[in-house]
Amino acid sequence: MISLTIMTTALLMAPAGAAQTAPAVGELFRDCAQVCPEMVVIPSGSFLMGSEPGAGEANESPQERQTLDRPLAVGRFEVTFDEWDACLADGVCTAPWSQDEPGWGRGRRPVIQVDWNEAQTYVGWLSDRTGRTYRLLSEVEWEYAARAGTSGLHHTGEAITPADANYERSGLRRTVPVGSYPANAFGLHDMLGNVWEWVADCYDASPTPAHGGTSKDDKACSLRVMRGGGGASPAEDVRSARRSQMSIGMRTNDLGFRVARDLGLPSELKP
Repeated sequence: MISLTIMTTALLMAPAGAAQTAPAVGELFRDCAQVCPEMVVIPSGSFLMGSEPGAGEANESPQERQTLDRPLAVGRFEVTFDEWDACLADGVCTAPWSQDEPGWGRGRRPVIQVDWNEAQTYVGWLSDRTGRTYRLLSEVEWEYAARAGTSGLHHTGEAITPADANYERSGLRRTVPVGSYPANAFGLHDMLGNVWEWVADCYDASPTPAHGGTSKDDKACSLRVMRGGGGASPAEDVRSARRSQMSIGMRTNDLGFRVARDLGLPSELKP
């Protein structure tokens, strides 16, 4: 498990475009106070992506070794209503639907009823506000982050319980505030359960091929990948390798997203 440390107030409050020291692996930071998602830097490394034939869904094989060749900042939590509402208040994000329809609450719960294009609008706003490059994770990055150095069905091993994540067996069948369950070894919460998460990739019948962790995105596909399972998902959907897809225009009560932020060239990173 990596050791998490908190970046200084100077980094949290530094204006967009100001010179900053790149955060080190395990450090937490925000690029703007309060309204920006809290980020954690995960290390570079390799892992075996997907499931062994017969051990999961057909679209999870063949297994293939993937590599992230540099550290990456990943949202510690799924994007919350509080964070989404800052984009809404700036007049960039929109809410022409009732995100409160389930009656579950807003605040620190993950934002729901956001389609793929609206998630892209949010990361564009966040990039403009901070002067940094924010985006959705690729499938390779997402599974690497979810596994956090493990190779079992879940970051908890071969078994997962209602003490580990919010899913069908928890009996809640709704979202809960982010961070309600323990983090994985990279310091990331709710990679499994709570809400499915949009990723950048176009859906394909097999996992994304090796390409350094970048997104498989032809800019024209109508189906995008979602990962991780939600609060109403059965245990078989709450796995590190589980892949599903959704039309880019669909909004549901169990689908949200998480952000990534590029850190720059390896020479700019602290060891």
